[in-house]
Amino acid sequence: MDETAVFERERPRLLRIAGRILRDGTEAEDIVQQAWLRLHATEAVIDNLPAWLTTVTTRLCLDRLRAEKPILVDDLESPSRTADPADELALADTVGIALQVVLDRLTPTERVAFVLHDSFSIDFPTIAAILGSTPAAARKLASRARSKIRPQGQEHGRADWKVVDAFLAASRQGDFEQLVKLLAPNVVVVGDDAAIAAGTPSRIEGRTAVATMFNGAAKAALPVFIDGRAGAAWFHRGSPRVAFDFTVLDGVVSRIDFRADPPVLEHIIRREAGASRDRPATVDHGSGHTWRRSIVI
Repeated sequence: MDETAVFERERPRLLRIAGRILRDGTEAEDIVQQAWLRLHATEAVIDNLPAWLTTVTTRLCLDRLRAEKPILVDDLESPSRTADPADELALADTVGIALQVVLDRLTPTERVAFVLHDSFSIDFPTIAAILGSTPAAARKLASRARSKIRPQGQEHGRADWKVVDAFLAASRQGDFEQLVKLLAPNVVVVGDDAAIAAGTPSRIEGRTAVATMFNGAAKAALPVFIDGRAGAAWFHRGSPRVAFDFTVLDGVVSRIDFRADPPVLEHIIRREAGASRDRPATVDHGSGHTWRRSIVI
């Protein structure tokens, strides 16, 4: 295995991860160089080099956040660091001004869990391994991060529950133009393993693709609270089967997670459409449609 070639191939992705977590392009370059130095020095047998580099890069970022001071880098030779304009544009895109502001409100572990999961779709078991915690704890960190970030976005747009309910209404009515307006340009839909097994897509990216998938669909989805957040879920014979967990930033949907893990479904609370706070609704579980009849894929 040519480690240098693999590293250079992975470097833009590592740079985006470090840039999003640290919010600084120069520090991101330093962190990625340190990851190369660790790879250069290790004698361990590495089965999955991209995963190893992701873990090392993230842990170095976590150390930097906790240290709150510069970390010196050994003056060892590393692969060429000639600036790549494409990399610089990608990094600039990942560290938008709004995100720089709100990330300051997070603890280091919250920031890492949020960025890895919501920006790079890394699963919680992997994040837990990086943080030395459990998947449930990693999920809670990401959820707590979203709750801290969300009020910042609400100052400039509609409340999250209004966006979610407007999206569900547009989906049921087949209002494609409205769906597009309610979605961020880089919106992503991601299914967890249990949801994928139930028939959801594993991943869909882009405003048009997501709006197309939901256009005229979600007719059997009912309003719920997921960890206190407004969302929706598909119920079958009185029990929730798949939750639609929305991430709303600046008044538009930036991400939808299809979640079907039993621990998630067990804590879902029905809500009345238009309810903004976590309070139970009168339960009417609706029809017994199958998943593929409630979402057209």
